[in-house]
Amino acid sequence: MRHLLNTLYILTDDRYLALEGENIVLQEGERTAARFPLHTLEGIACFGYRGISPALMAACAERDISLCFYTPEGRFQARVCGEIRGNVLLRRQQFRTAEDPAAGCRIARSMLIGKVYNCRRILERALRDHELRLDAERVRAASAGLASSLEAIRGCTDPETLRGLEEEAASRYFGVWGELVLRHQEVFRFDGRSRRPPADPANALLSFAYSLLSKDCVSALEGAGLDAYVGFLHRDRPGRPSLALDLMEELRGPFADRFVLRLINEQMITGRDFDYRENGAVFLNEAGRKRFLEVWQTRKRESVTHPFLREKLPWGLIPFVQALLLARMLRGDLEDYPPFLWK
Repeated sequence: MRHLLNTLYILTDDRYLALEGENIVLQEGERTAARFPLHTLEGIACFGYRGISPALMAACAERDISLCFYTPEGRFQARVCGEIRGNVLLRRQQFRTAEDPAAGCRIARSMLIGKVYNCRRILERALRDHELRLDAERVRAASAGLASSLEAIRGCTDPETLRGLEEEAASRYFGVWGELVLRHQEVFRFDGRSRRPPADPANALLSFAYSLLSKDCVSALEGAGLDAYVGFLHRDRPGRPSLALDLMEELRGPFADRFVLRLINEQMITGRDFDYRENGAVFLNEAGRKRFLEVWQTRKRESVTHPFLREKLPWGLIPFVQALLLARMLRGDLEDYPPFLWK
């Protein structure tokens, strides 16, 4: 079983990373600020433009250490990849399945069942724990709508219809997600998803969480020998990791959405942690990103019982487990892909 290691986040623009032996050296000007052993890391994420030495990039590629570059606002820019490894026969089967509408729809359907089931669980848990603090009637209606969506998805055999059902379910869920924001609603008022750029602090948090989670899904799929860019639900598009976005769907709610609600409702993030731009865009500032990532790393180490394996695992390993289950299904070891159903 894979072990969950650390991710190194570089948040300021005055630091340069270099390789010295088996260590990463963090340089500030002429001064060495810190050292990190390579063997303790599974990923490096840079949110600045100072850079990384080519030798360190090569070392990361050789050791399968994820190396990603983001803008200071958190938008993904690039990822360093090494030699493609894995079973070519598995990837061929993945491509054949993606070309077969019926077979691809079968996998996409399982993933969407996981997504909608988990979103409904979030709403039901909010009703159980905080019924008097939210508009219970609206949330119950949305939960009932998601139950209807689940039934429709289970019987769907057409990929285009399946995508339409996913959009409908997402609209129902995000239509009441703001009800789950229990504190500082004057700052974190949520009236629906807005992207590229996020238009309010709640959307800025969601977008940042999704960006981090998607890169974990890319690494998980490539580690399992799959092509992260050939999916079953999301259409092919140059530069888009469609399969990673597919895999991410069932994890958005229980991992990213609940994490953002925790940040807000436990007052870990406040209005001071955001930059408000003249064009209406809202992004986490440096202090906000630092706090976000500290809690994110802690969250990834917390344990959850996997519903299919029935074993306790760190949250950070769930994308890797789901990628392996998908690979087993494509090989024929499993009859169907088992989605992650959060309890």
